[in-house]
Amino acid sequence: MSRYRQMQTFAAVAQAGSLAAAARQLGQSPATVMRTIAALEARLQTSLLMRGPRGVALSPAGEQFAQSCRLILEQTAQAERSAAGVHASPDGQLTVALPLLMDLQVFTPIAVAYLNAFPDVRLDIRACEGVPKLLKEGIDIALVIGQLPNSSEFAVPLGAVRPIVCASPAYLAKWGRPATPDDLKAHRAVATNSAGYEAHWQFRCGRSIRPVKPAPALTCTTQRAAIRAATLGLGLIRCMSYEAHDELRRGLLEPVLTAFAAADVPVQLIYRHGRRAEARVRTFIDFAVPQLRAHPAFQSR
Repeated sequence: MSRYRQMQTFAAVAQAGSLAAAARQLGQSPATVMRTIAALEARLQTSLLMRGPRGVALSPAGEQFAQSCRLILEQTAQAERSAAGVHASPDGQLTVALPLLMDLQVFTPIAVAYLNAFPDVRLDIRACEGVPKLLKEGIDIALVIGQLPNSSEFAVPLGAVRPIVCASPAYLAKWGRPATPDDLKAHRAVATNSAGYEAHWQFRCGRSIRPVKPAPALTCTTQRAAIRAATLGLGLIRCMSYEAHDELRRGLLEPVLTAFAAADVPVQLIYRHGRRAEARVRTFIDFAVPQLRAHPAFQSR
């Protein structure tokens, strides 16, 4: 059996999580799949799978080899599609990862316009915190907030967002506008307890960063609910500027303590393969990047 076929079989097992499921996917018997994996392990002289009563799991060497297999198989498929002229017209599924609330506040109108321009593309939007592993997670493009680690992905800068504290005009009329972070002791706050949202609010005081932990009157499971509560006058909320972009634009929320705001945070799109990226990736970047760069949510101070 060819090395390419061995990689295909191993990649199917790694993705399916079991020999039987991979066998069904490949249209082969479990015994054939087992023999193929055994031959691959013998050739590489290492164990790729850890076998147990509940099935199989990837060994550390298997994890690394699975990523390499996916990359090689994907590049081979792309080369075949390019040779057949498939890249001439974008089609297929495009998976884009976004931070929470980015779809609501910024992305959806751009996505709709792109799909109207390229109707053969199917767009799958996923919520994602931090920097995703594009190849491992099956993501084509990700919008990332924050500094990027060293990686093989290509990055396109879009602008910056910033952390802000804000409240509704009705709340500020009743409770007053805080002038310094110390004033938060006399104010009500709305907080979020979902992953990625810290209990302490960070403020820049001179050259140092000062954390302040307000006592929330309401703690929500999502930032969307917390922002809604803030617009209803319940209290102050700390969020990223893009998360409340529409509420700020409409005057439902007003920023406070802007002189103490932490530094702007960079925003970028990341993707793989550069100029060799498939047509749906390249057309999306060409279409979306100018609109994202011009969006008020990504304008730095």
